[in-house]
Amino acid sequence: MNSITANPNEALKAKIQQQYRNHVNAGYARLASMMNLQIEASSAGVYIYDIDGNRYLDAGGYGVFLLGHGHPEVLAKVSEQLHSHAMASKLLLNPYQAAAAAALAEVCPPGLQYVYFCSSGTEATEAALKLACMNGCQATLSTIGGYHGKTLGALAVTGRATYREPFAGLLGNTHFLPFGDTQALEQQLASLDCRACVILEPIQAEAGVLIPPPGYLRRVRELCDDHDAVLILDEIQSGLGRTGYWWACEREGVVADIMLVGKSLSGGCVPVSAMVATARMQEPLNRNPLMHTTTFGANPLAMAAVQATLQVMQRDGLVQKARALGELLRGRFEQLLEQNGWTKQVQLRCAGLLLGFEFVDASIAANMVMALLDQRIIVCHSLNDHRVIRLTPPALYSETDVEWLLDGFAVALTSSLPTGTRP
Repeated sequence: MNSITANPNEALKAKIQQQYRNHVNAGYARLASMMNLQIEASSAGVYIYDIDGNRYLDAGGYGVFLLGHGHPEVLAKVSEQLHSHAMASKLLLNPYQAAAAAALAEVCPPGLQYVYFCSSGTEATEAALKLACMNGCQATLSTIGGYHGKTLGALAVTGRATYREPFAGLLGNTHFLPFGDTQALEQQLASLDCRACVILEPIQAEAGVLIPPPGYLRRVRELCDDHDAVLILDEIQSGLGRTGYWWACEREGVVADIMLVGKSLSGGCVPVSAMVATARMQEPLNRNPLMHTTTFGANPLAMAAVQATLQVMQRDGLVQKARALGELLRGRFEQLLEQNGWTKQVQLRCAGLLLGFEFVDASIAANMVMALLDQRIIVCHSLNDHRVIRLTPPALYSETDVEWLLDGFAVALTSSLPTGTRP
């Protein structure tokens, strides 16, 4: 008997792989085959399960699962909303949108009070760039290595040429500056003869968890004020407790004119993002609310998830838990690298539960991803630096989960690092 016919899961895997090749993306199907990627089936808490029933520890998710998977209170609110009023008319007032906006504004830095909900991070970027234009900005300053999305407007400020150059003729007047370099920013702002907006991440996540020098954000804020520039802070990955603060910009007491929010905003249950603006920035949209709209943004399902997520985070002290777990992981990983003599081959950067491991070569990082999968651990690669793998784990790890992660990393490092560098 044919082995594929004998094992229903093998037949299902073959069918899904074929569907990927024919209807999703042939290139990704080839990559999945090379990496022997399994097929996910379900999730709960900090775990993901494949169709064979294998359990994986989720340390990835690109920042989405701070609350883990399927938090019962978030799911309950979304389910209740689904059975009462799933989508909004877009004509009548949406009370769920109003309540979610108020709840998000309450935990944002002071002055950021107007919330525009979208469905993805790149949509929030688009909304912010558009609002900056409506406020008279004719030039945009971004950072090399920054990542803000892949739609055309977001690509215009995404600081990796690989993604941007094929569309260069369609993009606007954007200047790219070194991340962390306030002198370069000052010179560029002084050279412009028009109003500009400055968009950057407080911590560059996709560039490999790059943390700027102390005082950088404060000086950026001062320069924007001096030159009447609009400051957009992209907190899509660094915000909502990920770095051990509600917002990464809080570490320097900086408030943006526009802030971008996403990833874990709905507790990992429903796609949602947001642009949050000051009253001054919001004026053009307050005058003409139809200048920027979206059919599915602020849908009641997402709004129920947002409210439940923020309630859980505040009640359960998840920001503080993220900070404590991040400090624990930093210490344990530093100890692991030092004890095994790996510090020359691996550089660790941490900000709460945003951790980056930079290897001396991209091939080692790729091997690490596969070796960690063998240990049933899921991590993130970094789009803007393939030498770096990232961890963005939930804030809900138990002691057993921490040991699983550390032990699995030790095994993966031993098998992935060049022979001469192993202990």
